Amino acid sequence: MIRAISAAGGLIALAAAFSPACAQRDFSSVEITTQEVVPGIYMLEGAGGNIGLSTGPDGSIVIDDQFAPLAPKIAAAIKAETDRPLAFLLNTHWHGDHTGGNEAMAAAGAKIVAQDNVRKRLKEGLTRASGSVTDPAAPSALPVITFSDAVSFYWNGHDIRVFHPAPAHTDGDAIVVFEDANVIHTGDVFFNGAFPFIDLESGGDFNGYIAAQEAILALSDDKTKIIPGHGALGTKADLAAANDMLKEVKKRIEALIDKGLDEDAVIKADPLKDLNAKWGQGYINGESMTKIAYRALAAK
Repeated sequence: MIRAISAAGGLIALAAAFSPACAQRDFSSVEITTQEVVPGIYMLEGAGGNIGLSTGPDGSIVIDDQFAPLAPKIAAAIKAETDRPLAFLLNTHWHGDHTGGNEAMAAAGAKIVAQDNVRKRLKEGLTRASGSVTDPAAPSALPVITFSDAVSFYWNGHDIRVFHPAPAHTDGDAIVVFEDANVIHTGDVFFNGAFPFIDLESGGDFNGYIAAQEAILALSDDKTKIIPGHGALGTKADLAAANDMLKEVKKRIEALIDKGLDEDAVIKADPLKDLNAKWGQGYINGESMTKIAYRALAAK
């Protein structure tokens, strides 16, 4: 069953927790939909990264929290599934569409957990080459528990393994594996049905992204349910298709680099034209994927 929760405008937003671009966005019409993945584990969709939710007698674990203005709607969606208190919030990486609700979650009692680099990047903010600025997060939005390589939770009857791959989407990614339930939350190491965003300015790595997906595939079987960072609930076959696509992107871009083409010439060649209809309809289109791949692979 999928439940949807919406709310009218006039939400109280925590200005320190989101960027100026986010502040200008109208979230009043966004609905939070809740899909049961397996009993006690849910995927919530709204605007931004997909949220994971584990409920049970120990309290709730939330994985990512989208944008700050959506916090009341997300809280209502969680309350519709459980009356137990929030215990932990896991951030799969530092981007604002996955961490914007950190302040609200912390205020509700959640202890924020993330990989070491997530706290560092949230604390420092980032000025990109384009001039776009992500301000430092408020102190209350920062993780209070961090890990380097892995951490485990034994919660609500689940063995939950969280591991940090080598730089992939960013340098602070976390993959969340509910071992007994055969459910994996990938964060943005998987965009289901779309070209991914690989954030090179946040330490992301094209080859590392492929390797991280392969590590997830090795932990999966045909019954594994995969919550992607963006897109519909997926399967091992969906992730394998995305991984094959990225390997094809790499092959094509490297071939052009080997011919001595510069970035402008590679873009003009439009090497992903035939892939764009299927994979380029999301946040990243074929030209953007070409730029990301070129900049990552040419630097090698």
